[in-house]
Amino acid sequence: MAPAVLIEKLQKRYGSVEAVKDVSFQVEPGEIFGLLGPNGAGKTTTIRCLCTLAKPDAGKVEVSGISVMDNPRAARQRLGYVAQEVALDKVLTGRELLQLQAALYHLPNRVAKQKIETILGVLGLQEYADKKTGTYSGGLRKRLDLAAGLLHQPDVLVLDEPTVGLDIESRVVVWNFLRQLRDAGTTVVITSHYLEEIDALADRVAIIDRGVVIAQGTPSELKDQVGGDRITLRIREFSPVEEAKKAKDMLQSLPFVQEVIINVAQGNSLNLVVKPQSDALMTIQQSLREAGLPTFGIAQARPSLDDVYLAATGRTLMDAELAAAGSRDPKAERKQSMR
Repeated sequence: MAPAVLIEKLQKRYGSVEAVKDVSFQVEPGEIFGLLGPNGAGKTTTIRCLCTLAKPDAGKVEVSGISVMDNPRAARQRLGYVAQEVALDKVLTGRELLQLQAALYHLPNRVAKQKIETILGVLGLQEYADKKTGTYSGGLRKRLDLAAGLLHQPDVLVLDEPTVGLDIESRVVVWNFLRQLRDAGTTVVITSHYLEEIDALADRVAIIDRGVVIAQGTPSELKDQVGGDRITLRIREFSPVEEAKKAKDMLQSLPFVQEVIINVAQGNSLNLVVKPQSDALMTIQQSLREAGLPTFGIAQARPSLDDVYLAATGRTLMDAELAAAGSRDPKAERKQSMR
């Protein structure tokens, strides 16, 4: 059986900006596959190439064995796409919008009516179905957008940041619905920069940074590759780099410490990978005191997907988000969005 999605050595450039440099992954039928990375990493560009909304400069992109470049129409018939930005006609009711969507997919009236009623019920939209979408909350608008992408029962549902800006209740509704789709055999590809979302939903995940896949596997596999518990340590609220380096050299000599990274973006804090040990925090604090160094803050936790990203790039996802926000060119973004 062909993969539900196959992407090999994808490249895409917008003018002088290399949005995607080298992205390769495949998605198996009936799984939730997550693309995790900060804003500007290349997730949305990858998804747009997959959904025939942008033409790749190089590489292979297939949906159920169909090339999206050679046969885009056939590929679209197997795809459902829900963009990050919700675009609904405010003068239509929810039901009218779904009826329009069904007509665009050439669904017979009887079939369309049945599908609309079913999906309204599953997504909890029945009591709002005959109200104009302009009166919907953000969560209801996102649910309706999701319903529109599913009317034709696609083999692969592609979601770009589906829960951005949603309240907790709406987010839980979307998560539960995506799990139901997966269990019923629909393949789901989801992009997100929410760590907890990918960790909770994805059967497998690819982490993208600066247009390149830097890690992929199941969430458990990726965390196991990092190894050990994670300790975040602050010598001071904002430590001098010399003091942080002194602490790093001292900590690396402890037998249970596997790795130490200085996080410059967070005031030269130290991120440690350690072998699980009940007295790790106590031993570290004692060693710091003996070296004449204070402890401003210290915490221990099991590995997370953010630790996977940190190990691969030397920065956390939050650091990457802040860096992207600081370097973002509004004029370039407007040009890119118009392409």
